[in-house]
Amino acid sequence: IIDLLSLLPTYIALFVVGIQALSVIRAIRLLRVFRVLKLVQFVGEGSSLLKAIKSSAKKIIVFLLFVLTVCMILGTLMYLIEGKEAGFTSIPISIYWCIVTLTTVGYGDIAPQTPLGQMLASFIMIIGYGVIAVPTGIVGAQIIKGDGKKENFSTQACPECSREGHEADAVHCKFCGAEL
Repeated sequence: IIDLLSLLPTYIALFVVGIQALSVIRAIRLLRVFRVLKLVQFVGEGSSLLKAIKSSAKKIIVFLLFVLTVCMILGTLMYLIEGKEAGFTSIPISIYWCIVTLTTVGYGDIAPQTPLGQMLASFIMIIGYGVIAVPTGIVGAQIIKGDGKKENFSTQACPECSREGHEADAVHCKFCGAEL
């Protein structure tokens, strides 16, 4: 089915004019990589990651609303400090600059000229690292929390088969039976 969906737009484009935009669907062929590289075994881990993101969505939304509010306040403050002469021609442009600076992208199209503006920009740049770290921590904590069941596994590897994932109080390997 994947092969058919990925090749079908190519042949339809021969008969129907203007349908070349459907050739994007050929990217579906990339799904075959999962089959070739046997990445299907990681689908379970992907679903647990998706589950963690879904369960922490409200926290991330609240965090993003807070960041948006901070950007509006700091962008407006930068507009008041720098003014039109430094390129901050309007409050929306200043908010755009704040978002670009906060996300550590920093295009460099607008830059503060005054020492107070540069100090505020430095503060925004430092906050930007927290913007990266906080959602990562939220999702990471949710992954560790899991679905509520406590799993007590050891990282000790079996001396015979070198596999990990034994229970903490295990005496024998659960895979090969060797003594741990």
